[in-house]
Amino acid sequence: MTLVTTAGDDTTLTRVERKELTRQAILAAALRLSSDGSLGSLSLRQVAKEVGIVPTAFYRHFASIEELGLALVDEAFVSLRAMLRDVRNAGGDPTFNDMIDSSMRVLADHVRAQRSHFAFIARERFAGPPQVRATIRHQIELFERELATDIARLPGTDAWSTEDLYVLANLIVGASVSTVEELLYADRRAAEELVIARACTQLRMMLVGALGWRSAD
Repeated sequence: MTLVTTAGDDTTLTRVERKELTRQAILAAALRLSSDGSLGSLSLRQVAKEVGIVPTAFYRHFASIEELGLALVDEAFVSLRAMLRDVRNAGGDPTFNDMIDSSMRVLADHVRAQRSHFAFIARERFAGPPQVRATIRHQIELFERELATDIARLPGTDAWSTEDLYVLANLIVGASVSTVEELLYADRRAAEELVIARACTQLRMMLVGALGWRSAD
């Protein structure tokens, strides 16, 4: 399947633009080809054939299949972290309920818009190449760090230690990761809404106990 146009197909594109189109086609091809297996089962020849380029052209964009996987991880996480950060920072003094409702809605919208990316993350965080698995873990840890900082701004958490803030952030992010995996299997909008509602309830129940917590001296 040839997905990349040549220079003669559109002379209005610059060399940089054509290179970026090819790069995006490679990323999209890798998502498709790995959907029934894992990134580790792919060869660069498979990806190059799917895109319609010679194998040597692959190396103009990525040094290896693993490096390609790292780019896919970045695409999935970077924009989501930015969007969730905007949600948490909006509206002056947010409450726990505000953060839960808004963040879960943004998360669901992002999974819907980038379903193939998040399906890739769900597969590769356990079965992917070592560096890809490590990068996924690192991205999840970044969520936890940012969330711990945000939790510290909320009323009722001033008596918590830094470690306890991270414990709660870890619980919330872990629940959110599970929610993403459920959303990937939700085949209808009504099913998605049920997943979101259940996730919000789960987080609120978690926070009932958390808000009464006092860190040990």
